[in-house]
Amino acid sequence: MHIKLDYSKKHIFIFFFIFFSSIYPQIVYEPIESKIYSFLDNLSSKGIIELDDIITPYSRTYIASKLIDIKKNEKSLTTIQKEELDFFIKDFGLEIDMLDTTVQLDDFNYFGKDKYDRIRLLTYSDDLFKINISPILGYEYGSLKGESYLHRWNGLRFYGYLGTNIGFSFEFRDNMEKGENLDWEKDLTRETGVIRYPKSSNSFEYNEVRTNLSYNWNWGEISIGKDFMEWGYGESGKLVLSNKAPSFPFIRLDIRPTDWLSFNYMHCWISSDVVDSNEIYNTYFDNAKRIIYRDKYLATHTLNIFPIEGLTISLGESIVYSDEIKIEYLIPLMFFRLADHYRSRNNNSAGDNSQFYFSVSSRNHVKNTHLYSSLFIDEITISGLFDKQKQRNQFGFTLGGSVFDLPFDNLKLTVEYTKIYPFVYEHYIPTQTYQSNSYEMGHWMGDNADQIYGSLKYKFMRGLDIIIWGEYIRKGSEGIVDQQYEQPQPPFLFGYRKNHTHFGVNVSYEILHELFVRARYQNTKISGAEEDGTLVDEKYSTFTIALSYGL
Repeated sequence: MHIKLDYSKKHIFIFFFIFFSSIYPQIVYEPIESKIYSFLDNLSSKGIIELDDIITPYSRTYIASKLIDIKKNEKSLTTIQKEELDFFIKDFGLEIDMLDTTVQLDDFNYFGKDKYDRIRLLTYSDDLFKINISPILGYEYGSLKGESYLHRWNGLRFYGYLGTNIGFSFEFRDNMEKGENLDWEKDLTRETGVIRYPKSSNSFEYNEVRTNLSYNWNWGEISIGKDFMEWGYGESGKLVLSNKAPSFPFIRLDIRPTDWLSFNYMHCWISSDVVDSNEIYNTYFDNAKRIIYRDKYLATHTLNIFPIEGLTISLGESIVYSDEIKIEYLIPLMFFRLADHYRSRNNNSAGDNSQFYFSVSSRNHVKNTHLYSSLFIDEITISGLFDKQKQRNQFGFTLGGSVFDLPFDNLKLTVEYTKIYPFVYEHYIPTQTYQSNSYEMGHWMGDNADQIYGSLKYKFMRGLDIIIWGEYIRKGSEGIVDQQYEQPQPPFLFGYRKNHTHFGVNVSYEILHELFVRARYQNTKISGAEEDGTLVDEKYSTFTIALSYGL
């Protein structure tokens, strides 16, 4: 009798698990480069839709649900926005139909259009299995500092769904850059850092792999993958998590128990670039040693609150730790900083590197306007807030805003200010810096710097954008480890300072889905002093044009 009761309970549990799991369609994350993000951002700031947008990328089904909401308010759109809506509906047609369980999903096509009139290399869907496959091809040519520049890339992307709860995606991209004035380090630039291997004195290659496997239910999802994650707001750079460092592996959990609350947790395997000297040993090749890098991890969780329409308040915490997996940081609701105190016995040399961050976003409370701010706290001394002789406050902040469709339709104006105090993202233990592959995981300009940024973006027609932008950056010295722990700490912009002035024009036209023509021009002026005291006064320009297929 007891056995029968357990057997019955087990089947009841399985029934409810399957029933509730099948309510919400599967999860595949849309790459952060997609133009759908700016489209949704625009309409959210006009009050047409609500967005849970503190963390990107979004899932394709979440985007599809927003496109459905926009379609219901189509009368509020401009003519170009209506054309863009129809364009994106073709791209997300499968996911839109997946939200409607009465729609027949059968489709098979290659080297042509799918049932939604969207050109694809191959598409297949039935009740169990769905997949879309696309090539990635690109060629960019131009001038960098007066010398020729070439960048080519190729690869493959596919994504799809299995059953009612499993989503998967994969993207591989191989790159080659060639020229006399290559940016080998990708330092102090928005470009994503690379793990390169030189081919010659004037060329290098690198590749990038992104993949995801996810499982979802009606109020949340969990995924394991390797991808870019962004946290917060900022057109010119993001303080907390950005795409500056190469993508890294992670486990991600998202929970949405109610309309006014969401929660995110991630545990990431990041790269330390620190060799473990105890693990070096000989190989069969003369003078060749086997090396192993020290393990490094990032754990982060975020609570998002939506108290009223258009207002998002986000509070997050993260911790960078090394050497071994620690169970405390695998618990999504753990207070990481207190767990660090427990684990380290309050011994700083045995401890880990924790951070706190906070963000507020206001959309359409001022008509057609998005106002936002982010605060990243790496280290703060309470007594130093009132006593300058005890100051050791290492934090950064961004204040910004965008105005849409004013004074006329299809125009976006953005203004931002970012300030990052000395030694933010740094740590005296090299395996616990806020970096992966030696690139900042936060804002690309690093610490002891500030930035004023402005841009004008105008959409001439569906798919054709032009952005005119400019920025002014002041960057101080990196300093040394001892200065990081001085009280008072060195003043903002201490040491040798360099000023960077950039002006640029970017033009992008998406002819067909994922088929782009792009052109960019940038004028750069750098003045100030190097770390050795030598004066710098440099001016140069960059111009390139590119044709590509694939995001």
